[in-house]
Amino acid sequence: MHDIRFIRDNPAAFDAGLAKRGLAPLAATLIDQDAAYRALLTDAQNGQARRNEASKAIGAAKAAKDEVTAAALMAEVAELKTRLPTLEAEAETLGAALRDQLAAIPNLPADDVPEGEDEAGNAEVSRWGTPRTFEFTPREHADFAPALGLDFETAAKMSGARFAFLRGQMARLERALGQFMLDNATAAGYTECATPLMVRDDAAFGTTQLPKFREDLFQTTDGRWLISTSEMSLTNAVRDQIIPESDFPIRMTALTPCFRSEAGSAGRDTRGYIRQHQFWKVELVSIVRPEDSDAELERKTRTAESVLEALGLPYRKMLLCSGDMGFAARKTYDLEVWLPGQGAYREISSCSNCGEFQARRMNSRYRPEGSKGTEFVHTLNGSGLAVGRTLVAVLENYQQADGSVIIPDALRPYMGGIDRLTPA
Repeated sequence: MHDIRFIRDNPAAFDAGLAKRGLAPLAATLIDQDAAYRALLTDAQNGQARRNEASKAIGAAKAAKDEVTAAALMAEVAELKTRLPTLEAEAETLGAALRDQLAAIPNLPADDVPEGEDEAGNAEVSRWGTPRTFEFTPREHADFAPALGLDFETAAKMSGARFAFLRGQMARLERALGQFMLDNATAAGYTECATPLMVRDDAAFGTTQLPKFREDLFQTTDGRWLISTSEMSLTNAVRDQIIPESDFPIRMTALTPCFRSEAGSAGRDTRGYIRQHQFWKVELVSIVRPEDSDAELERKTRTAESVLEALGLPYRKMLLCSGDMGFAARKTYDLEVWLPGQGAYREISSCSNCGEFQARRMNSRYRPEGSKGTEFVHTLNGSGLAVGRTLVAVLENYQQADGSVIIPDALRPYMGGIDRLTPA
């Protein structure tokens, strides 16, 4: 969420940030709305002060037996009593409209974010690993994984499309991946958490899923929202708090199911396990001081990269351009893993620095040591990793000509002695 004071003081910089996002200038409109709101607020406050002053003067006039003055004052108080609620309601309406507008504007890109309209404008930062040379034509996981226990048909009968039913060795492999990622995160200094899978409106608003991404969420009959990522519950752990500076950095991780309606994704990845309504993910969330957030983004991304390297999965690191970043992000790295069945790199992790954007919505602050005032914290989040997509990457990169899949060495301690998935 944006600070109207920053916009008043830096209108050109604000509009330049919007232009980088491909948006029209808004500073002048917002400043005019803010001026109108503050003028109404001032009128209401002045009216209330005058009402209090006149009410006291009535008693003095009556004590002095000045009935003319008393009557005039009583008429003024009566008129103010009628007019003030209207002024206050108008001010509240204008203030709410301004807040809604500020909440609907995406975060401004950091200075080093490349300008671009879509993924074509993203910049490759680095690559790791060499894609395997196959002695046979590699297949997509949807073509050979059903024989290994990745059952789409059974799930579709009970839940519809974009669900999966994992059996036996395949279920064991997914669980192993999640546990391996969680252990990797805790070794990197993240505190393991077990979070709610449902949150209320204010929590979803705080991490920006509401109101913009309402259609991508599932809602319960009592109005709660199923989490689309545990970023929603982890980040809100510091909601409405003033955090001692000595507590930083706060790093949290969780392995949870995630739920997404995938609104607007019709026709994309309809086959296979890449784009599901329900999936597991290890989330990495950091709460830090503003001056530390850039370095924290690099550290967080490195934590996610280390999973891919330990599993021997080739990947590339991309710096997203302004037009491809998420709504709340000021800077984002995507990690894209090589999928030989598709012959392409596909996103498997997204690590973002949101600056104070989410903190303003959550009212999450800290008090610098030696200071009486408070400042907003910076929040960061990232996937460390998406378990289902990592499962796909392991299946495709380690597939064999006979339809079996070799288990990467790093996962074997989690697999109870299984070193290969074999077709049933």
